[in-house]
Amino acid sequence: MTTITATTDATTRPAKMPPQIPYIIGNEGCERFSFYGMRNILTVFLMTSLLLAVPESMRKAEAKEVFHTFVIGVYFFPLLGGWLADRFFGKYPTIFWFSIVYCAGHACLALFDDNIKGFYFGLFLISLGSGGIKPLVSSFVGDQFDKSNRTLAQKVYDAFYWIINFGSFFASLFMPILLKEFGPRVAFGIPGLLMLVATVILWSGRQKYVHQPARGANPDSFIKVVWTALKAGGLGMGVALLGLLGAAYSLSQMNGLGFVPAVCLALVLVMGFGGLGASLQLDRARGKHADEAVDGVRAVLRLLVLFALVTPFWSLFDQKASTWVLQADQMTKPEWFQSSMMQALNPLLVMILIPFNNLVLYPVVEKMGIKVTALRRMGLGIALAGVAWIVVGIMQLWLDSGDKVSIVWQILPYAILTLGEVLVSATGLEFAYSQAPLSMKGTITSFWNLSVTIGNLWVLLSNVSVKSPSALQAIKSTGYSETACLMFFFAGFALLAATLFGLVARRYPMQDNYRG
Repeated sequence: MTTITATTDATTRPAKMPPQIPYIIGNEGCERFSFYGMRNILTVFLMTSLLLAVPESMRKAEAKEVFHTFVIGVYFFPLLGGWLADRFFGKYPTIFWFSIVYCAGHACLALFDDNIKGFYFGLFLISLGSGGIKPLVSSFVGDQFDKSNRTLAQKVYDAFYWIINFGSFFASLFMPILLKEFGPRVAFGIPGLLMLVATVILWSGRQKYVHQPARGANPDSFIKVVWTALKAGGLGMGVALLGLLGAAYSLSQMNGLGFVPAVCLALVLVMGFGGLGASLQLDRARGKHADEAVDGVRAVLRLLVLFALVTPFWSLFDQKASTWVLQADQMTKPEWFQSSMMQALNPLLVMILIPFNNLVLYPVVEKMGIKVTALRRMGLGIALAGVAWIVVGIMQLWLDSGDKVSIVWQILPYAILTLGEVLVSATGLEFAYSQAPLSMKGTITSFWNLSVTIGNLWVLLSNVSVKSPSALQAIKSTGYSETACLMFFFAGFALLAATLFGLVARRYPMQDNYRG
């Protein structure tokens, strides 16, 4: 095990790539194949097998709800994984044991392909295992670098994201075929075997990693500083109480919203209003907590404002595996082509765009005198997601009018959305790590993943809201279908978020929180 014993002047030696990085990259490639292998056939499997007992008119909505509830869990459990790693076990042990849970979840999917309760339990275990490791693997990558070689970190994060999509590409291409030809046990069993391989690769490099120890109970932790600020009373506590009232109302609407959306919305309201209240009177925590801790919390709260504005992007992005797949079912295509196979286009484009951006696009833009900052990339990426959904909305209007539309047309929105993904997601991994105080690396990466949970929460809430009589009447008055109206709604949602993101980013103070 490698430990950190001294700092080195970054100017005295050339930047060197850590030799342990291939183990982490190999682990991530196999893990992502396993995850996307099951995720990308999930909607189709639900529609054609597991939910056949549900009336056909309700089956699409039910499949979308199951899918997005699963994704909410995947991106909510990072809070648990980040807390356990930072407080008790450190990153590597937490990643390893959650990986075992992950493998058990895959086994349940393969064994209980005709049992709803067993299958859903498998989805729960995968969301727990995948979510538990999600904030840690990317921050574990950052731990392998210091200030002497941090210039290589963004290249590794790009490679990290490239290998994610390498696994996703082959999973998206072959899993639908395996599902059709060999059935769900094989189609869900193979991703389980890949997850086992990923765990073995991670274990093989255990003696080579830089291990940042868990920091244990911290009297100046993020939560404790926020609570001290709120306990001081005043306007901040009043704002936090508004969040509690909103959470209580959300839970009271559980029958209408559903259990998972109601609970997630309640937590979002508590965290959002609690953070806003603490920011209003954070200086009242000085004296009871170290100034460094108070300043660190202020930096995190600023960062969370940006994360909140990224959530609409995930609302749009994750629906390519649900709404876009269902749209593809309505399009003309070769008999052998499965609708879910179209998702292979996304990782293929990512593998092309990441090197293209780094080697061609960014250098050209820099030569034009425009600095390609992380925040500019992310803002543009959110806007591009909105443009992609305008395109699919137009195609939905064609379908609704009875026109035959080739699935080839979906290539255009996939290309636009994927460029947005590269600008937001690949950039956001390194950005989240670099902006987090040293004591909060796992936790802040958990908040980054929580933005995906909230994005999928917006999808579920919009699907519930659109069923209200007033919303149905408004949609009817437009002359468009419910699906088309929702597509244009999400497009506008993303474009508004991109505008607000750009305004907030102009005043955001950049940090450099790599270790010395």
